[in-house]
Amino acid sequence: MSLQKKNNSIPLLILIGGGLLLIVAALMLASQIPAAAPPPDTALEEETYPEIQRVSLAEAKAALDSGSALFIDVRSAEAYQGSHISGAINIPLEELEARLGELDKAQWIITYCT
Repeated sequence: MSLQKKNNSIPLLILIGGGLLLIVAALMLASQIPAAAPPPDTALEEETYPEIQRVSLAEAKAALDSGSALFIDVRSAEAYQGSHISGAINIPLEELEARLGELDKAQWIITYCT
């Protein structure tokens, strides 16, 4: 009878051992997941050019839909050719200051780089 009791306890030990291994594996995986990156410091960005008004994505989309703003893509010509906002013109950032005279100062101008 003791042999039968031993045989009954083996599956129970296997289940307990397997469960413990799963718990240990889950804890090890959880400790390897990197923490979420903190949000970018927008206050620092705004301090860099405080004279430049920031435009929210919703405002930019409304301006695009209504045609009330000129969009300038300040990326390289190659990046612009890859994809850009429909109707946007390309003036690479390093050329922007020299080419400001080409722009209508009465027009709402939105620059973007991504």
